[in-house]
Amino acid sequence: MTGYAKDAFLGRRALVTAGASGIGAAISKALADAGCEVIVSARGAEDAERWAKEIGGIAATLDVTDDAAVRRVVCEAGPIDILINNAGIDQHAFFTKTTPDEWRMLVDVNLMAVLSCTQAVLPAMQERCYGRIVNIASEAARQGSKGGAVYAAAKGGVISFTKSIARENARFGITANVVLPGPVRTPLLEKAVAKGGEKLRDAMASATLLGRIGEPEEVAAPVLMLASEAASFITGEVLGVSGGMGC
Repeated sequence: MTGYAKDAFLGRRALVTAGASGIGAAISKALADAGCEVIVSARGAEDAERWAKEIGGIAATLDVTDDAAVRRVVCEAGPIDILINNAGIDQHAFFTKTTPDEWRMLVDVNLMAVLSCTQAVLPAMQERCYGRIVNIASEAARQGSKGGAVYAAAKGGVISFTKSIARENARFGITANVVLPGPVRTPLLEKAVAKGGEKLRDAMASATLLGRIGEPEEVAAPVLMLASEAASFITGEVLGVSGGMGC
């Protein structure tokens, strides 16, 4: 439950990257339920179309690492009022066991795609003097990640980038904020648990003050707030949504 009226985002258009599963799907649905026109992007056309149909949104097949494709989707969609940079991939291996090709993919998806999508939507936002950008990073950005050094580094870059975009665009009435989820029940987490076993799930839960894994809807709610009119005086902020993991 988001607590927002069905017409709270009426007349607004949002692009949610990786918006068809996990946290992205919860955000897409929350925005659509509040009256927003939502462009659900996913790498797979079937996934995008399935979830867009489910929530009454618009499907967009998009590889966020393809800058030309990003610009094409944004151009076809029309002016974007709300950008949710949610796409991300993780890796669970000690740094010495990883390769430069793996580093590049992690940085491309987790950081470079944020730059690409943000640059694609900013000119129209600046022209209209309105915009909400919410970037989904991770508590790993603040704390580091054993077995996820490059992922943590890329997500740390998202924090710095977001703060810089907030500074550059405040004069246009554009806000930019970061949400840092902790362990949340998503396909990525379940994939990690499948490899690491229930001991890994228990360790993730115990790392939070609340002692449990979060749900995607629990991340979607604060994202919706930051994308709303209620957050008009909030920009450049980093919000942990991690059950107290960042305390």
